[in-house]
Amino acid sequence: MPVYMSPYYANEVTAAAAEISDATLKAKASTVADIPTFIWFDQVAKVPDLGTYLADASAKGKASNTKYLVQIVVYDLPDRDCAALASNGEFSIADDGLNKYKDYIDQLVTQIKAFPDVRVVAVIEPDSLANLVTNLSVAKCSNAQTAYKSGVIYAMQQLNSVGVYMYLDAGHAGWLGWPANLTPAAQLFSQLYQQAGSPSFVRGLATNVANYNALSATSPDPITSGNQNYDEIHYINALAPVLSGFPAHFIVDQGRSGVQNIRDQWGDWCNVVGAGFGTRPTLNTGSSLIDSIVWVKPGGECDGTSNTSSPRYDAHCGLADAATNAPEAGTWFQSYFESLVQNANPAL
Repeated sequence: MPVYMSPYYANEVTAAAAEISDATLKAKASTVADIPTFIWFDQVAKVPDLGTYLADASAKGKASNTKYLVQIVVYDLPDRDCAALASNGEFSIADDGLNKYKDYIDQLVTQIKAFPDVRVVAVIEPDSLANLVTNLSVAKCSNAQTAYKSGVIYAMQQLNSVGVYMYLDAGHAGWLGWPANLTPAAQLFSQLYQQAGSPSFVRGLATNVANYNALSATSPDPITSGNQNYDEIHYINALAPVLSGFPAHFIVDQGRSGVQNIRDQWGDWCNVVGAGFGTRPTLNTGSSLIDSIVWVKPGGECDGTSNTSSPRYDAHCGLADAATNAPEAGTWFQSYFESLVQNANPAL
């Protein structure tokens, strides 16, 4: 089944490659436009674009007599990114945010329903449930707990009604992979799944979204000291057996995991210096638990600004291992994209 290329990301990459003067680097950068990368719907205003992409995927499918797969990220919970600042969302719980979120989900469903000949795979709400496992001491996360749960249940139920294959976000090895977090995480996933009515199109969990961990590290990065689950395969192998009643299938983001041992601390997530594009998306994963290696985070789109005077400035983006002169989260970061291309492993 062919995977639909994100026109939005392809345009960003093509424009970025045009800015590169070195011919070799330019050629390598151009190839990134042909690597399937998830499309993020992080604002309700972007939802109509999904209809455009689905119509295009449907037409391509009819022309080639095959069904296309469109990969999306559902990312607009109220009080989003409750333990950080860089990716604060548009909806506030205090301002009817949960109902606005449900309307956002309804709009996605309306678009998808019109194209039953296209398969849609969705990652559901990066960071949200992981924050409920480990960050309830943060007031914003504690206050968001009920809305997050309600929103994710609603998303599962409604997207299930139009046959969207879903992977709930499950953080990464250095977050929920610590032994003390595995069972609470599994219980949360199972609880929400059951409360949603065990939707048949919920396929499993997504890990390492927008992070830098290796799927299988040659040796443990020193920052992982104390956690035997030092890479994504160890995390997945530890989490799968405790997922009672929740489907134990996984997809793993390797979009920026090409270079290891580059972080000062495992919790460093913002535009980490020295990162490179990683293993290309493939169904050949080496594990019966892992459906696919994927690129969820579009490499080159910024994690967060390094401008300390910005309202969305997060201190992680000012750390020694974070790239400087970084623009706002989600906007294009040209020099960082160039370094991802330069450091790609396998090479582009």
